Amino acid sequence: MPKEIYDLGEIPDLGDVPERMFAELIRPERYGEPNEAFAREDVPVPEIGPRDVLVYVMAAGVNYNNVWAALGLPVDVIAARQKKGEKEDFHIGGSDASGIVWKVGKDVTSVKVGDEVVTHCGVWDPDCPLIAAGKDPMLTPTQLIWGYETNWGSFAQFTKVQDHQCLPKPPELSWEDAAAYMLVGATAYRMLHGWAGNVVSPGDAVLIWGAAGGLGSMAIQIAKAAGADPVAVVGGEDKFEYCKKLGAVGVINRRDFNHWGMLPHWKDDAAYREWMGGAKKFGKAFWEALGEKRSPSIVFEHPGEATIPTSVFVCDTGGMVVICAGTTGYNATLDLRYHWMRQKRLQGSHFANDDQAKGINDLVIAGKVDPCLARVFDFSETGACHQLMRENRHPNGNMAILVNARKRGLKNLSETRAAPSSS
Repeated sequence: MPKEIYDLGEIPDLGDVPERMFAELIRPERYGEPNEAFAREDVPVPEIGPRDVLVYVMAAGVNYNNVWAALGLPVDVIAARQKKGEKEDFHIGGSDASGIVWKVGKDVTSVKVGDEVVTHCGVWDPDCPLIAAGKDPMLTPTQLIWGYETNWGSFAQFTKVQDHQCLPKPPELSWEDAAAYMLVGATAYRMLHGWAGNVVSPGDAVLIWGAAGGLGSMAIQIAKAAGADPVAVVGGEDKFEYCKKLGAVGVINRRDFNHWGMLPHWKDDAAYREWMGGAKKFGKAFWEALGEKRSPSIVFEHPGEATIPTSVFVCDTGGMVVICAGTTGYNATLDLRYHWMRQKRLQGSHFANDDQAKGINDLVIAGKVDPCLARVFDFSETGACHQLMRENRHPNGNMAILVNARKRGLKNLSETRAAPSSS
């Protein structure tokens, strides 16, 4: 018989499910800085439905969405779910995981107990009529991000996912490496491979903002694997070598420019001329970094408000600016003359569907994309690593948290059972 609850790293017999589990969770009364918002508690192990999978979590990835969850801003995720009828007064975050399939619902055929998996964070109602009609699941109103918009994420000993979220764990990766790449990797994959007519192709020049971060580090490698020429934009020369090692053909320091922000009104001749001078200077810097006078076919965007005017201006005729976030703000401005006359595309992009998640996973398995894991934290440091991200003091690349994995470097269940605890 399984115990009521197991210590971290105390691995039950395969398939034995305890009643309770430990989780680093958030409650409304703790909303605020991540250091204070997260706390370890024991809660019931979630029940699974016919198409769900219970995963024993070895490691979890760290993403900015659970900084937002900790703050309770811009959305109170707990109140939003309770408004829909859910009863839990807590949030278990975590939108990336590696682990073991521990239990499956009665209708699950794609995975079995004992499979070693990574999970992507796209969830949706498989019975949605739009999906039945062959539409992209990411375009349905039922789509949510697991571990942020849903509960029972990866910052716990067990997590509940839908069956289609599970993908094979790359066998050569440690649990922590395998937990680090899927959210940012699949997001970047959709941005670069998901929009017919502007799919990254051999020889394309690609401009990548925030290239030393988790998202950008994936984008450089995905573009390089497609035979494109990625040019990285970063916030300091200390990041140049990192981006070049990932495959960037050149790097631009955004601090060499001061024209960032919303576009001045076109009637303000002096301010507009000043902005245009900065945008042209940036375009010239792109040519120099690329090594030839050619504009980017794809601009990989996520800063938003501060950079969109320049991104649209420097994008090539018939090219695409594809954006998945607005880290500097949401009010995007652009000069429509350059947009329509040069027939450029401004494309929104949000996470990924199953095929796109498989696409990035296949590149990782093939060794063409590295997870770029920069730092690993203990489970007790869940709040601390989110605080680093909140303060923009996190390292280049990605971060992960050990959950049930006993120490770093373990790659499978048998190794993990045999390993002594790092504590």
